Amino acid sequence: MDITLTTPAMLFPAISLLLLAYTNRFLALASIIRNFDFSGSNENDQGQIKNLRSRIQLIKNMQGAGMGSFFLCVLSMLAIYAEYQTVGSTIFAFSLVLLLYSLWLSVREIHISVEALDMHLSNLNIPTKKRSWNKSNTNR
Repeated sequence: MDITLTTPAMLFPAISLLLLAYTNRFLALASIIRNFDFSGSNENDQGQIKNLRSRIQLIKNMQGAGMGSFFLCVLSMLAIYAEYQTVGSTIFAFSLVLLLYSLWLSVREIHISVEALDMHLSNLNIPTKKRSWNKSNTNR
């Protein structure tokens, strides 16, 4: 399949916005860590710390994969511009794979973030309430 120079260029805004979102997540997480009360050594605090460490690593890998995708996107454009169509198409395919990996890591980070919120709520002794979806709830 032959792609034109504009095909990889179409990903620029998407990747840029994705990297901005990842940076915002990182900054929010950094703020949480800086404000975290490390005085307690109970099981909940240890779980929160473990959770924060894994989220930091995931965000780092998300950003790395996103930047790698961006880099390969530019490289594919250079190859296509230099009329190396097959090489450019192959590099662009790798760029898409890295972008998918970055998005998958993002989903994993969201799941871990939800677990952290559940841990925090359990520490506050707020019972969880499961909502049953029946016909009365679908009419809202």
